[in-house]
Amino acid sequence: MVRHVLSILVENHSGVLSRVTGLFSRRCYNIDSLSVGETEDGAYSRITVVLHGDTYIIDQIQKQLSKLVEVVSVKVLLPEASVYRELALIKVAALPAVRAEVVGIVDIFRANIIDVSPETITVEMTGDQTKIAAFSALMEPYGIKEIARTGLTALQRGASNIRETKLEEEM
Repeated sequence: MVRHVLSILVENHSGVLSRVTGLFSRRCYNIDSLSVGETEDGAYSRITVVLHGDTYIIDQIQKQLSKLVEVVSVKVLLPEASVYRELALIKVAALPAVRAEVVGIVDIFRANIIDVSPETITVEMTGDQTKIAAFSALMEPYGIKEIARTGLTALQRGASNIRETKLEEEM
């Protein structure tokens, strides 16, 4: 099974997310990651879904999603033609004796320290899943107290956008 990233443009009103995710659960498709947010036009939201499956399953999901009235467009985002990012907040134990070491690693990963307490440092970082995993592995010996991750969000590279893709398909 291969990882796929779907970008779904939907009307921005209550119940749409429930209908979209309900489609996945009714057909026993597991969602690995889900990210939702309003677009540049407040009338629409973008849902980014990461799941594993073969080409047949992804084609079926695209067709089924396209049948939902509130779905404007569905696009599979290929890794070579897209930009993927995730946000993570990571709270690390950082007593004064090791604080400089932790800050040095944070700098190497170009992350941001957003909170400091006498016992911990909270770090904000964006990147792909491998970058976040590598940072977490380096922080493990210091003691990770908490992690919160947004899930993957993605855009197609270049000038095209999800609405133009839908218009091209309709022509």
